[in-house]
Amino acid sequence: MPHVTLELVPIEKATQRAAIDDLDAALVRLPLLDESLHLIPLYDEVPVVVASAESHLMSVDRLTADDLVGEVLITPLDDVLGPLDLPTVTPSFPPIDTTADAIATVATGVGIVVVPMSLARLHQRKDVDYRPLLAGPSSTVALAWSRERTNEDIDTFVGIVRGRTANSSR
Repeated sequence: MPHVTLELVPIEKATQRAAIDDLDAALVRLPLLDESLHLIPLYDEVPVVVASAESHLMSVDRLTADDLVGEVLITPLDDVLGPLDLPTVTPSFPPIDTTADAIATVATGVGIVVVPMSLARLHQRKDVDYRPLLAGPSSTVALAWSRERTNEDIDTFVGIVRGRTANSSR
């Protein structure tokens, strides 16, 4: 598809459905229930615990819910995982708007944040680290596009996403 220019546009989960109307295709987080869209689930993201690099939690390779007893869990307003049901403590300060700000807060040693690994990597800093949370809630990433906007280029792109080549049969 050398004749097609790909432009990457970041979209927030809260506005992902509306953003699809202006895009040919998008990587989205499920669930996204809309009969006007084609959806291809691609993978499930591992949840991770983000904490200060100096936190005792960073001394192990992976964490369980039991490891988080009594930790202050900061859930930003742009959270993508939903309720976690962890044995943690609610912060004594107002909710934080963004994941980036929540991660900056945990860098000070105030608490932890649980996010999909891609968000931990996106907001990576020298003063924080993360560890996988075993049995934590995953976040499914999917390719989405409008049924009305399907065309030959979209069909070709979907074929590439599904692993087809020019010599593959459908």
